[in-house]
Amino acid sequence: MPIQIFERDIAIDMGTSSTLLFEQGKGIVAREPTVVAVDKFSGKIMKVGQDAQRMLGRTPANIVAIRPISAGVISDYEMAAQMQKELVSRITSFSLFKPCMLCCVPSSISGVEERAVIDAAIEAGARKVFLLETGVATALGAGVDISKPDGHMVIDIGGGTTEIAMISAGGVVECESIKTAGGSFDEAIVKYIRKKYGMLIGLTAAEELKKNIGCVMQRPDLGMEEVRGRNLANGLPKTVNVSSNELIEAFVEPMNNILEAIHSVLERTPPQLVGDLEQNGIIISGGGSLVYGMDRLIERSTGIRTIPVDDPISCATYGAGKMLKHLDEMKDGMMNFYRMRQLR
Repeated sequence: MPIQIFERDIAIDMGTSSTLLFEQGKGIVAREPTVVAVDKFSGKIMKVGQDAQRMLGRTPANIVAIRPISAGVISDYEMAAQMQKELVSRITSFSLFKPCMLCCVPSSISGVEERAVIDAAIEAGARKVFLLETGVATALGAGVDISKPDGHMVIDIGGGTTEIAMISAGGVVECESIKTAGGSFDEAIVKYIRKKYGMLIGLTAAEELKKNIGCVMQRPDLGMEEVRGRNLANGLPKTVNVSSNELIEAFVEPMNNILEAIHSVLERTPPQLVGDLEQNGIIISGGGSLVYGMDRLIERSTGIRTIPVDDPISCATYGAGKMLKHLDEMKDGMMNFYRMRQLR
């Protein structure tokens, strides 16, 4: 393979559930679960991403799976850095220069968490690190011209966090980040089945239920799914059939949390920007937006047209990828670069 003389900069969206890498000139080049398999005795990393996920439940007790991102931010710095390093090395091993890296981060990120993201990216091989808020990246990925001074609301329902941001003139005017997201729906299913059927299922089985028949509004046709677990009364295997209508009931609490956060952001937003939403609508993205009826329930609750993006899983990554052409206009570790450019 020929040596790549000039570096290709990288955008990375490292979320609670999955990590995506966008290489300038190529597009998305890596899409992996955010999981690291490590030997807990030696501390040695065995596998990352899809390979680590395949090892779950099939390895000795000394090999454990770690999710280094929790609620959208780094919870295990060393594992996050090692996973980034492994993924980045796969696409830069034939480059003579270190790439610049643009990292998507929650709007509510703290200074300490921000520093951890930057340090982990540098340890992974970045020459310079830039930060971009997930809400801005999602809007760009959806094709919104965020440089105009009109309001656009973006809701990104990821695996660990739901990001709600009102964007105008290239920056975030109001935002809220809550820990109710895709993982919360999985936990709600586990809790519901435990309470109603006296049966314990794993989060993986719950996620499959969510993907197959999950809904927050009634489907045209009733969905049914068989799920297996452990009977809490006697510890023996048990199988039950769960309907999509039951999942609506299970999802009431996490859905209410998301709707409350949306209304909270709308209430804090200047009225002229809220008025823009009548024309622009609300954009929803992230894996959680794929739950059936999510867009219609948000629209019914807010009275504002709600538009799902074409590729909700990759939307923010594509948006961050667009920004790689403008890194010369950004400062290291800077967010809201459009706003900063206007202040020059």
